[in-house]
Amino acid sequence: MPSKTIEGVENGDFPVTKRQKLVNGSSSHLWARQQSSRIFAPFRSIGLVSPTSTPFTSIPLGKTTFQVTTSTGTSLQTYDLRKGLNLVFATKPQTPQTITATASWKDRVFAAWAGGASAGVWVYKRGKMIEELESKDILDEPIQKLLIFGSWIVGCCFTKIQVWKSATYEHYTTITPMRSGSTGGFTLTGAICNMPTYLNKIFVGREDGNVEIWNLSTGKLLYTMLPPGSDDGAVSALEPTPALSLLAIAYSDGPILIRDVRMDKTIIRLNAGSLDELPVTSLSFRTDSLGAGDDGSRSGILATSALGSGDVTFWDLNNGGRVVGKLRGAHDPPSAASDMQEGGINKVEFLAGQPVLVTSGLDNSLKTWIFDETPFSPVPRPLHSRGGHAAPVTCLEFLPSDADGVDAGGKWLLSAAKDRSFWGWSLRRDGQSTELSQGNIRKKAKKIGMFGNSNGLAEGRQRLEDLKAPEITCIAVSLNRDGGMGASPGEASVWANNRGSNAKKKGSDASASSTTGWESVVTGHSGDKFARTWFWGRKRAGRWTFSTGDKAVVRSVTISPCGTFAVVGSEMGGIDTFNLQSGLHRQRFPQKMTLAQAKTLQFQQETALSNIGDRPSDFLPGQGKHNGAVTGLAVDSTNKALISCGLDGKVKFWNFNFGTLVDEIDFGRSASALSLRYHRPSDLIAFACSDQSIRVVDIETKKIVREFGGTLDQVTDFCFSNDGRWIVAATEDCLIRVWDLPTGHLIDAIRLRSKCNALAFSNTGEFLATAHADSVGVNIWNNRALFTHVPTRNITEAEVIKLIAPDALDEDREGLLEAAFEEDEEAIDTTFKVLDSANVDQLSKEIETLSLVPKSRWQTLLHLDQIKERNKPREPPKAPEKAPFFLSALENKKPDPQKGDKQDSLVEKSRIMKMNRAGAESPFTVLLRQGSDTGDYNPFIENLKLLPPAAADLEIRSLDPTESSSELVNFIQALTSRLRQKMDYELVQTWLNVFLRLHGDLVETTEGLVEALREWRLEQEREAQRLGSLTGYCSGVISFLRSSRT
Repeated sequence: MPSKTIEGVENGDFPVTKRQKLVNGSSSHLWARQQSSRIFAPFRSIGLVSPTSTPFTSIPLGKTTFQVTTSTGTSLQTYDLRKGLNLVFATKPQTPQTITATASWKDRVFAAWAGGASAGVWVYKRGKMIEELESKDILDEPIQKLLIFGSWIVGCCFTKIQVWKSATYEHYTTITPMRSGSTGGFTLTGAICNMPTYLNKIFVGREDGNVEIWNLSTGKLLYTMLPPGSDDGAVSALEPTPALSLLAIAYSDGPILIRDVRMDKTIIRLNAGSLDELPVTSLSFRTDSLGAGDDGSRSGILATSALGSGDVTFWDLNNGGRVVGKLRGAHDPPSAASDMQEGGINKVEFLAGQPVLVTSGLDNSLKTWIFDETPFSPVPRPLHSRGGHAAPVTCLEFLPSDADGVDAGGKWLLSAAKDRSFWGWSLRRDGQSTELSQGNIRKKAKKIGMFGNSNGLAEGRQRLEDLKAPEITCIAVSLNRDGGMGASPGEASVWANNRGSNAKKKGSDASASSTTGWESVVTGHSGDKFARTWFWGRKRAGRWTFSTGDKAVVRSVTISPCGTFAVVGSEMGGIDTFNLQSGLHRQRFPQKMTLAQAKTLQFQQETALSNIGDRPSDFLPGQGKHNGAVTGLAVDSTNKALISCGLDGKVKFWNFNFGTLVDEIDFGRSASALSLRYHRPSDLIAFACSDQSIRVVDIETKKIVREFGGTLDQVTDFCFSNDGRWIVAATEDCLIRVWDLPTGHLIDAIRLRSKCNALAFSNTGEFLATAHADSVGVNIWNNRALFTHVPTRNITEAEVIKLIAPDALDEDREGLLEAAFEEDEEAIDTTFKVLDSANVDQLSKEIETLSLVPKSRWQTLLHLDQIKERNKPREPPKAPEKAPFFLSALENKKPDPQKGDKQDSLVEKSRIMKMNRAGAESPFTVLLRQGSDTGDYNPFIENLKLLPPAAADLEIRSLDPTESSSELVNFIQALTSRLRQKMDYELVQTWLNVFLRLHGDLVETTEGLVEALREWRLEQEREAQRLGSLTGYCSGVISFLRSSRT
């Protein structure tokens, strides 16, 4: 289920925020928006279509299309039928609690939500909340169903019926039906409808099987229709028929009745209970006057579905009613293996006047079906489909860039879940997301009779998910040899080499794939000894399955950077390499010794040599196998080294070509590595260890360079950032932590309401993807570091931010920059709160510091004369030859441009005239004189830094050259004092350059000026010598560390 608002948060648990963002005057339900992570901002969620039991709602949009709205938990998503069920709107803001009922009316969508002691009804228009129904002190229980007709908005609760006016959204009345003593306190089932032409009347289904007719205007009970039998159960569904005054009633333990409400008489009785053995929960009539009869030319088709089944049954109501067709496996039925994987159909609906059926299921999918007229078929065929995982996601992996850079990295995300499905999500266009095919699963299910009985499952223990590959536990991807849509699978079928010797021989022909590319994805599966390959370009399963050499369960997989070899690690410590093009076994780690290698080893022992491979090694061929499960694998950038880690507490470095062990690191069994992540550009590899720590190892030196501990619980997943600067880790205590590798600091921590099962960082650095235990979707977060400065100071547990997961945004991604800059002022306040305001411009007095002035300002000052010369007009402006009539009167009033230029040039040439025109001394002159008297030139320098380039140039030109004023000498002394403070180095050089260009002719004639410039030069040489010695020392240390002899 999607994330909900967490209750019971005290104000003292969080840092005081600068301000709160109000929505419609209320901020109580947006507690998570009052704070933000230092690095990540919620962007959107993907993979959520219809994961809840709340039925969808639809409405015609003119005469051309329909819009279907589904609930994802705390938000609504609207899909357009004409556009192929493309997502057009996602509601914002999220509701405070889970949405329990929805209804569409005109251009608006109503959403009833409830949770805890709060409940309400919000009104959305084009994805934006515009109104809220009056609900204070009115709604004390959740609304099961919303019904809107005429001037009424009706909400059916468990024991009450709330009524509002649709024009003003004001509460009108509360209807309380009489309670039945046998229903345990609940009276109403949520089955409610109105009948066309019946003004102000509603029909309400009860738990005792009665159907009551109420007048909303007077609030009175008009009539009660009794059930046909005492054992028929509660009313599970109500639906008016296209025929006037006929009502369809479904009972939980009995039949479906078509009753005449005027005569209170049963017209048709359908024995749906004995047929399906499941209570019918949804009814819908086809209204295009077709579909019934032998040729489909008559009207009278009814569609029924149940929550416990994935089938849709079609009834022909002519001649007493009969079943004319059954849509088997329209949605996945509930899984008997896992409580987390839901299934069944929560609603079926015929679109008004169209041969189109819309269904939504608890398997997180929305589908449309169309009936063919020629040739006629009583069962529809698929039209459009949108879906996602039906169980929580367990693995995430961003797709890397291919060798040519055609498929940009960071735009596709792979995910695997407990429902055994494997999806590829597009972050550019949601409609491109698709599930990677494992073959025609439903065709296989029908072939073996899995849909033979009424509840969608066969008599035996076999389930629909049993036909898929086991749950994926690890993913490896490399697109360097991926052939895209043109990749040829040859004559082999899906995973052909796992079906006997004949299939293996047939599937081993790889001649076709040598020119078109081959599989690019390898996965390991829970409890399975086979690793499986996938074609990413074709979005389907590959040809090969790779069995571990010791026949043990696969625990880890990886692909070489070239995309040719797949490496598989087993639970018994075995490591095997396979060729992805041919599917053949190529190498084993450690490699078994041949007779020739044994003779070579004997010769080396006799000559006291043990050099096998590229470097001296103390490990003999055939030795070094892990004594526990291999939990992680990685191949370096040059295909020379293979790194593996296991539960035996050791990290091993293998020669990839020869299969010999080169080196190893022993963490100890108490700190054994549970998984590894490799950052190829920096040659750093990180290990999540069983002692609740993360260790980072440099592949070149084979030494631990960083160790991050202090986590309160075990690491569930972790990854490097795209630049290798951060490590992002999720733990069992619902925290996501970010460590900075250069400083070793914990720079960010986010606490979510549920555990994060998996996470992944995009190769472009734009997004962080997370999957949580209480949701079937994937949450996408923006990386603020691309737009704003992220402080690297170490934070404490008290500064952990509590957030909710992102909601689903529109596909046009208009909220990208807004999310990245959300509460940016607060982030700036946090940064300057850490650093003392007096030390912002300089971290240490021993560090030569540049200024914070923009580079363009001092560069413009340096080249101001050239800029003025370039921008000077080449000739006076000319009047148009044929000016419009309304400009003729203004031609004689134009000033003479040559005269104006002459006056300006005379003024600019005289500094005395410029100073007289100012009428008083400028702050530049006053602060310079005060600095000379006090010896503190800091106020003068700060004022000069604030001046624009043109103003600074004018002030420097205006310095009094007479010896009595000594402004020139004071200016040089101010620059020298700033140079001693080791601040604003580039500004000091720029100002001196401009000064010498303007007043260089006065240096030789002014005695004090020569002495001031000599003092400045000595200070400059002293600082240059100090920096040179430090640079030389650092260069020597780096050269020493890089030397192969060390």
